[in-house]
Amino acid sequence: MAWLETSPVEQRERFIRDHRIGLYTMAELCARYDVSRKTGYKWLARFDAAGRAGLQDRSRAPHHCPHRITPDVAAVICAARRQHPSWGPAKLLAWLERRQPALELPAISTAGDLLARRGLVKTRRRRRHYEHPGVVPIRTTAPNDLWTADFKGHFRTRDGLYCYPLTVADQHTRYLLACHGLLSTKGGGVRPVFDRLFREYGLPQAIRTDNGVPFATTGIHGLSQLNVWWLRLGIQHQRIRPASPQENAAHERMHKTLKGEAIRPPRSTCVTQQRAFNGFRHLYNDERPHEALQGRTPVSLYRPSRREYTGAVPPVEYPGHFIVKRVTNAGTIRLNKRLLFIANALKQHPVGLEEVDDGIWSIHFCRVLLGRVDERDYIIRT
Repeated sequence: MAWLETSPVEQRERFIRDHRIGLYTMAELCARYDVSRKTGYKWLARFDAAGRAGLQDRSRAPHHCPHRITPDVAAVICAARRQHPSWGPAKLLAWLERRQPALELPAISTAGDLLARRGLVKTRRRRRHYEHPGVVPIRTTAPNDLWTADFKGHFRTRDGLYCYPLTVADQHTRYLLACHGLLSTKGGGVRPVFDRLFREYGLPQAIRTDNGVPFATTGIHGLSQLNVWWLRLGIQHQRIRPASPQENAAHERMHKTLKGEAIRPPRSTCVTQQRAFNGFRHLYNDERPHEALQGRTPVSLYRPSRREYTGAVPPVEYPGHFIVKRVTNAGTIRLNKRLLFIANALKQHPVGLEEVDDGIWSIHFCRVLLGRVDERDYIIRT
């Protein structure tokens, strides 16, 4: 014999039927059905008022919600979402708060629920985030402590030309210093961009990049003509580990926004594409609220560096006990009549040699230790 299943409505009908028979008192009947007398009288009253339909469960939602979003506010939030489809509820509310301060805005979660109900949010699978155990967190205390630079993935404009967007940002304030579309990643086109930035905003303490051209090479210490110029200007060059873009996470996240706002779809020519980059830079710096800045904009926090740049490269100075040698056009120096190859990027730059042990020399460039060489084999070890 199969077990019989009953629903709450069927149990309430049996309760009503047993009550009409009159075999039990109200207290005994409620005890048999394991309900209180108050609940028993409630179902009797509902059955008398509405019949079997009154035995159905009713909604527990309140009849009135004083903090419900008004239709006008909901329309403004949805319109802002349609204008900025890549912004979440937090950024939208921060943006609307500055533009319409008299508007009574809801909580972030309430605005998010509204956008989801209106079909303005694409549901995504939540991803688990992993942090590499060897990653050193970036710490800055003021603007220009650290700039981040990278090339956004190249793409073709509609006229068939390749565009390589070079982006430079201030890590502390998220201020996008430059977003410039170049025709290649060669250093000859990159250096003028940084020269203009240094003249306009001053010199940063450090610049953080990946290991690609033109920021680094496969030579000693990854030296390239670009980062050698930075070192001569007193700028520390920080390189993330190979295949570790998460170590420059804030810059990579900006690239995602750039791709959605200014690259898809590509513009007709490089000129119109650069106009799109300029418009995105204005939006990103002046209007878009940033969660890392507690809803403020980068332009409200960024200040130029006090380290001015005049275009001149200061001379390299080494301690008095160093032996200073100038690298030849072949990228070599001579030590005890032996020719040592250093790097092509150091052509005509002075390096300092310090004897740290008997026959063991340290090779320095500016404040960077390039490697050590032993007179027994004359092999440079980094």
